Amino acid sequence: MPNTSSAPDDNGSRPASTFRTESSTTHHTLDIDGQSLGYRATAEWTTLRRIHKPVAEVFHTSYFVDTDDSVGRPLTFVFNGGPGAASAFLHMGALGPRRVAFGESGTIPPMPVEVLENLETWLTFTDLVFIDPVGTGFSRALKEASTSNDSTKVDSQAADPSEDPGFWDIDHDLSSLGELICRVLSQQHRWTSPLFIAGESYGGFRVAKMARMLQESHGVGLCGALLISPAIEFEGLFGTDYNLTHWIEVFPSLVAAAHQHGRTTNEDGAESLEEVVALAADFATKQLSRWLALGNALPEVDRTAIAKRMAELTGLSEAFIENVGGRITAPQFCRELLKDQKRVLGLYDASLSTADPFPDRTNFEGPDPSLLSIDRLFTAAINQQLRSTLKVNSELDYRLLCMEVFEKWKHEGSEHVFKSAVGAMDDLRYGMSLNEHMKVFIAHGYFDLITPCYATGRQVDLMKLTNDQAQNLTTKNYNGGHMFYSWDNSRVAFRDDAAEFYKSAIPDRN
Repeated sequence: MPNTSSAPDDNGSRPASTFRTESSTTHHTLDIDGQSLGYRATAEWTTLRRIHKPVAEVFHTSYFVDTDDSVGRPLTFVFNGGPGAASAFLHMGALGPRRVAFGESGTIPPMPVEVLENLETWLTFTDLVFIDPVGTGFSRALKEASTSNDSTKVDSQAADPSEDPGFWDIDHDLSSLGELICRVLSQQHRWTSPLFIAGESYGGFRVAKMARMLQESHGVGLCGALLISPAIEFEGLFGTDYNLTHWIEVFPSLVAAAHQHGRTTNEDGAESLEEVVALAADFATKQLSRWLALGNALPEVDRTAIAKRMAELTGLSEAFIENVGGRITAPQFCRELLKDQKRVLGLYDASLSTADPFPDRTNFEGPDPSLLSIDRLFTAAINQQLRSTLKVNSELDYRLLCMEVFEKWKHEGSEHVFKSAVGAMDDLRYGMSLNEHMKVFIAHGYFDLITPCYATGRQVDLMKLTNDQAQNLTTKNYNGGHMFYSWDNSRVAFRDDAAEFYKSAIPDRN
């Protein structure tokens, strides 16, 4: 039976329009390679305050291995991205003690959803705390109902309880995560444990920012930071007719997907996927970049030669490539590559495909097989894990991905509209100088068209790291897409690489 207890704020009070929050602690065992791993799971809400006033309830799920030396064990704080995504993806996809079942190569299995013991859990080498940022999962920030005595100004809906969007901001979000991490460290007496942070997608952006902020503003020393399919610099995420970065960075991932589907020709001696991607990256920086930079000023004979080579590498027609001026958007590619089969690829994992329900329509109106198709898997898995296995009792819906958070996300810290480009690589570089012992691990999937692997590879080469700093930074690419760990072989390799990373990041003081 679980041990349950309520989790009120220190004064027994709650924010107005609050909800019931009951923490739950349960004990479990997991058999891995003939060894029994005992652990304690705690699912709870922590109250955040501003000037002693409760302002938010942040939900987090912790797994602590049974040991006589808990302080000596590494402790990792984990979050996903979006913004607006809960931690369920890493929790139930790769790192936690139980996971949702996928096909061997990340394919979507038939229903019902199956939840398995995760033999690749990171619990074998680190304790884990999965955090749902405010507005995601079971985490909420509520503001009091507003009223007015002036009947001419009363909005009939203004007096209804509503969620406080104040945390849906880059800096406020980071501050709340920092506050929660400090609270957990104090509660668990783990300030002197080897500490790590890990984040996926926008969570990788968070990690890069927090590599500086946690150490500089909160006094939390880090042994390591792990960025999983990260979006570090936003400038490269979006392409226009006038920029170059996005088109160069996404091209190698387009070629990787075409290679996976057997649509590339003339790979110039490249045999492995890694070699194909390297070939595409070299072409993108040295040849495609000329067309992107010069446009129609580039001689026609050169444009024709580049378009021909792009067609060989991407599997698209020369006519299509010439029509878009070499700027192939990810949605265009996903619909064009297997158009003859009336199938469309996934943006988050372009190795996956599904039937296009409306192949004759000009605009694509079908589902993305690598995003919408997985929601039902993770929604079922995380609810089963929290409500049944961990005995969480809550009336709240678990928000796997909250689009309201995503749509209302802002950056109040922007100095000026002309300086609105957002990035976190400078913070990561700062953090690596602030703590020269901290190690960094950056992982990507080859078939991810949202945060492509070459973006990080190119940016790392521009970081101007010293030789010692470069030794502290590891990059790895795996088969799969944005959630490459849905592939069995990639999840195993990722676990093994992470275990080695942790070993290298923790000093041996024996």
